[in-house]
Amino acid sequence: MKTLALIFLLSISAAAETPDEAALRAEVRGKGWIVFSARSGKADYDLFKMRPDGSSLTNVTHTPDFNETYPLISRDGKQILFRRATCDRAIDSNNYGAQGAAVIARFDGSQAVTLGGDGEFPWASWSPDGKQLLCMSPKGFSIVEIATKKVVRTFPRKRFFQQLTWSPDGKWIVGVANWPDTDWSITRMDIASGEVTAVNKNDCCTPDWFPDSQNVIFSWRVLGQRINNGYGWTQLWRNTADGKNPQLVYGEDGRHCYGGQVSPDGKYVIFTGDAQEDGDPGSGGAPMALMRLADAPIIGGTSENLRKKFPDTKPGPVIKLPIGWEPCWTYAGQ
Repeated sequence: MKTLALIFLLSISAAAETPDEAALRAEVRGKGWIVFSARSGKADYDLFKMRPDGSSLTNVTHTPDFNETYPLISRDGKQILFRRATCDRAIDSNNYGAQGAAVIARFDGSQAVTLGGDGEFPWASWSPDGKQLLCMSPKGFSIVEIATKKVVRTFPRKRFFQQLTWSPDGKWIVGVANWPDTDWSITRMDIASGEVTAVNKNDCCTPDWFPDSQNVIFSWRVLGQRINNGYGWTQLWRNTADGKNPQLVYGEDGRHCYGGQVSPDGKYVIFTGDAQEDGDPGSGGAPMALMRLADAPIIGGTSENLRKKFPDTKPGPVIKLPIGWEPCWTYAGQ
C-alpha cells in the first residue's frame, strides 16, 4: 500500500494541479469508494479501495501468494466479487474473467468465500439484488443462485465472449461479441427474449452500464486512424443502449483508454489507460483518471489529429489517480 501511495503522491507533485482540477478533486472526495486491482509492492495483485479523489488508499486483500483481479461491487455496496489466482499465472487480458476462482468478500475484504474451483463461474456478474450471478462459458449463459450455487437458468450466449455485465434494472446483458460482419462489438441482450442488438461495432471492449440501464460506457479504437502506425488509439465513448447516439467521452493520442465505469449517480466516470493495450495488466495497470460527464467530450494532450476531428471539445478538468486496473465505484457508505 505504501508503494502505491508513494507513486500517486509523486505523480501529483510532479505536475501541479490547475484550480479546476483541484476543485474537481474536492468535489468527488466524499462520493463513496472506488475499488480496483493493482500491484501491492510485493509483485502480486491485490484489491485496493480509495476515495474518488485518491485519498484513504487501503489494501483490502493482502494475499502475497495470489493475484486478485476484476473486482465488481454489489449494487448495495456491501460485497465485492473478484477472481483469485496463483501468482505464477500471467493475467490474460482477454480471459481474466475466467482465470482463477471466483471469490465473494465483504467490502473491506473480510469473510472471503471461494465459490468454486479454478475457471468456475466464468465472467460472473452481480444480479441487481446481489442474490444471483450471471456467468458465461463456451456452452452459454447461466444464472446461478449464490446461496445454493445452483444453476437456475441457462440460455445461448449468441456470440458473446467476454466482459459481460448485468444491467441495474435486471433486464439486459451487455458485453463484447463477434457479429457476422464485424468483431469486438458491444452488444446488448434482452434476458427475457434473448434478442440481441449492437450498441457499437468494430474494435470495442470493456462496456459498463450507466445507472439508468439505458446508456453504456465503453472503449473504442475507431477505425481509420492514421496515427500510431495506422493502429490508432483507443478512446472512451458512450452510446444509448439501442446504438443510436455514439458520443466521445475522452480521447488522447498516445493513450489507450479502458475500464470506464460511471459513478452511481451518472455524473462522473473513472477510467484507466496508457500507451499499452488492455489497461496494461502485465505491468500492474495504468494511471487512472476521473472526469465529469457534463464536461465531455474532453481531449487530453496535444492530440492534433483528434482535435481536428472533434473541434468542439471542452477543456474540462481531468484528475490523476493511482495506477490500477478495472476500477469500480460505489456510493454506499462504508
